[in-house]
Amino acid sequence: MLFVQTLLAFIIVIGILVTVHEFGHYWVAQRLGVKILRFSVGFGQALWKKNFGKDNAEFVIAAIPLGGYVKMLDEREGEVPQDELHRAFNRQSLKVRAAIVFAGPLFNFLFAIIVYTLMYMVGITGMKAFVGEVTPDSLADQAGFQTGYQIIAVNEQQTVRWDNVIQATLQELLDDNESIVYSVQNREGTQSDLTLNLQGMSLDDIAEGQFFEKFGFKPFRPSPPAIIGNIMPDSAAERAGLKPGDKIIALDDQTISDWNTWAEYVVQHPEQEISAVIERNHERFNLTLIPDNIEGKGRMGVYSPRSYTIPDEYKGTVRYGLGDAFIQGIVKTWDISVLTLRVMVKMLTWQISYEHISGPISIAQFAGQSVQLGFDVFLSFLGLISVSLGVLNLLPIPLLDGGHLLMYLIEWIKGNPVTEKTEYFLQRIGLALLLCLMTLAIYNDLERLLR
Repeated sequence: MLFVQTLLAFIIVIGILVTVHEFGHYWVAQRLGVKILRFSVGFGQALWKKNFGKDNAEFVIAAIPLGGYVKMLDEREGEVPQDELHRAFNRQSLKVRAAIVFAGPLFNFLFAIIVYTLMYMVGITGMKAFVGEVTPDSLADQAGFQTGYQIIAVNEQQTVRWDNVIQATLQELLDDNESIVYSVQNREGTQSDLTLNLQGMSLDDIAEGQFFEKFGFKPFRPSPPAIIGNIMPDSAAERAGLKPGDKIIALDDQTISDWNTWAEYVVQHPEQEISAVIERNHERFNLTLIPDNIEGKGRMGVYSPRSYTIPDEYKGTVRYGLGDAFIQGIVKTWDISVLTLRVMVKMLTWQISYEHISGPISIAQFAGQSVQLGFDVFLSFLGLISVSLGVLNLLPIPLLDGGHLLMYLIEWIKGNPVTEKTEYFLQRIGLALLLCLMTLAIYNDLERLLR
């Protein structure tokens, strides 16, 4: 079921974004008088097709959902009737051709703005940036971080949740800063600034998900209540008479406040009798527990409940009205676009490993995970991929929209189009580059999958 959900999420995400991109080309071409022959979402064998409109254009959904295309009337691809020459793409002015090509990426950026606007209207909820356990002598410990501190700003940039902190830190690393000032607040509400030295930190650390490990602290996660979930067969809990739903009130006259306290006490008392106060169906009674000895540690053989609602005090939610959400959507789209470009530049200059390039398998995995994590997370992921698709297509690589725009720029400078031979040669180079990039992305995907 998880595989099916992941596959469906991937098809939906790619299908939406490809449709948006190609619709940009289609819509602008139609408005500027170019005849559309086919609008295809996907490549390969057609699964569905139908003809629409005054030009009887063919709309296709194909079997391979990894792209799409809009086929326009063009003398370079076949004979064009004399009375339709004015509607051929190759007969259009430089401005018209450039507008049609640029429209695809532009629609991806516009779509991202819409998606982010909806996301901010729905509201983004995540864990507030409370610091958990701090590793002794780590970067965080040297900077003065303590358990319970809440990070409220990074270099004066407000941070509500952990994802804000990580993104702001990434921006500082991209700027090659040697230190970052984190504004923190303790449980009493007292605020202070802590300067963290970035020596030893790299962009790869964040890309590899080692942000917390490298900095030397863990994000604080409130422990669930000491309520029994599943019980393993023939376990110490089953022998003692515990049942799912039982709440641990006290152990040896010590009050138990949460699951971690209960688990730690059991671990420290292997094969020892523990007098427990249990609450079941709003009634309290006593039980004697004797944890099994597993490699010198006490084990009862129980699991915490899977469903646990995190208290609101540990969650941060950001929500805006339509006007402010739209502004935030524009800002978010711009920030992600700039961030994507800066990361690409760092890769080209060997400052970030090429191992972090992701392909269709990773996108599918992230799509499936985003669906599971909630509507706001899915919208955020959809916006991110839409921006990435827009930026990628604007790269000056032949066969991509950016490559066509580059050739139009050359045409504008020299006063006439590049020769067919030159264009063909550049397209071969572009195809080779794209194949290499796709091969590297799929290789990275498979390597992550097999780790």
